[in-house]
Amino acid sequence: MAEQRTIVITGASDGIGAAAARQLTERGDDVVLVGRSPDKTKRLAEELGRPYHLADFVQFDQVRALARELLDAYPRIDVLANNAGGIFSQQTTADGFDQTLQINHLSPFLLTSLLLERLIASNAAVIQTSSAMAKGGRIDVDELGTLRKRSATGAYSDTKLANILFTNELHRRYHEQGLFAAAFHPGAVSSNFGSTGSALVRFSYRLPVMKLFLVSAEQGGARLSFLAGGTPGETWQSGGYYEKSRPAGPVNRQAADPELARALWDRTAELVSAP
Repeated sequence: MAEQRTIVITGASDGIGAAAARQLTERGDDVVLVGRSPDKTKRLAEELGRPYHLADFVQFDQVRALARELLDAYPRIDVLANNAGGIFSQQTTADGFDQTLQINHLSPFLLTSLLLERLIASNAAVIQTSSAMAKGGRIDVDELGTLRKRSATGAYSDTKLANILFTNELHRRYHEQGLFAAAFHPGAVSSNFGSTGSALVRFSYRLPVMKLFLVSAEQGGARLSFLAGGTPGETWQSGGYYEKSRPAGPVNRQAADPELARALWDRTAELVSAP
């Protein structure tokens, strides 16, 4: 990879995405910001002197428009950091899916698929922000497009497991063509992460005791920067899952299931009408 890289970060207007954008810009990379909030995203872009794009992953049309903008604007994309996500209340999107599923898994899959030719041509790295909460996830491919009666936290865990399976299958399918992929757990980050979840999730994040377990956005961002700013094959290995910037074992038995990863990929492609 070139010394100075074009790094696209989704979910860049706040939290670990904004922290990583600052860190990577400081080291000289060409960071491209993607955010949902016009005000926050524009403000950070002006602070860093970097370009930005707006997209809300709750709508597939906005993801498709974002992909067109990125392809038009950037001849190379050296890193795609699929960082947008969170815990959301259990509502159905206009596209017909649970919004946590759509924002955390379906839309990042769609964006990656739409950019895939450019990413392969750039020998790019695709970084997926997952979570140790994938440990509680359970994937049933047949139920993927339906709303199950689970909690918002349960839906989040499912999508974080899906992020790991997606990374594994992306590596399996495209690593020989020069693509690199990794998923990571940023830590339990003190940010606006829980603000869009259920009342219980919001309450839990406000408890004083949570301060004992939370890391700063800068610490979480540094774990994203470690991968996005590193050299695949040297500082990290493609197909891996990372915690605290170190390789970690499977957080869930399903995460190591190659057949499930293939089936999840194929079903997801059907649901989002990916190319």
